Amino acid sequence: MTAGPGPAAFRSRDPAEPGRYGGAVPELQQLEPRHAPALLRFERENRAYFARFVPDRGDDYFAGFTARHAALLAEQAAGRCRFHVLVDEAGGVLGRFNLVDIAEGSADLGFRVAERATGRGVASDGVRTVCVLARDRYGLRRLFASAALHNAGSLAVLRRTGFTPVGDVVLDGRPGRRHVRELTPDV
Repeated sequence: MTAGPGPAAFRSRDPAEPGRYGGAVPELQQLEPRHAPALLRFERENRAYFARFVPDRGDDYFAGFTARHAALLAEQAAGRCRFHVLVDEAGGVLGRFNLVDIAEGSADLGFRVAERATGRGVASDGVRTVCVLARDRYGLRRLFASAALHNAGSLAVLRRTGFTPVGDVVLDGRPGRRHVRELTPDV
């Protein structure tokens, strides 16, 4: 199954809750070349925050960002990965939700959300939306996701979104937990 060009609807669990995302409801969009400046800004602004939970990407990541972005788009065009950005009304990136290593009906899910967007359900809603996209648009049947044990926020998101622990893993030298989610019609 191939992806259509349009953005995915990103809905709050409670649309009557104004200001939940700090303004208009953001939109989950498949990564495109036009997202590069906002994505780089997102990574720079949140670098120290992300480094508290996952290893820092390092200076080379930022120096070579343009080439890395192009490589991601090439991987996506080849169908090996699907990258998504959650974009606010001003075009700023609030989060990344990625499906990588797509093969045989499954993929690994990775996500990160801007510090300014935490605590409002953004990560959980983004993961739920990507689960639906994975099933309906990309034809996937199963997603895997891992998080370090010290990353309580990501572990909680995985629990809230229907992922089940399946084993312990080591992530960049730290203990972690691997999860799975079957993409059934009730996603």
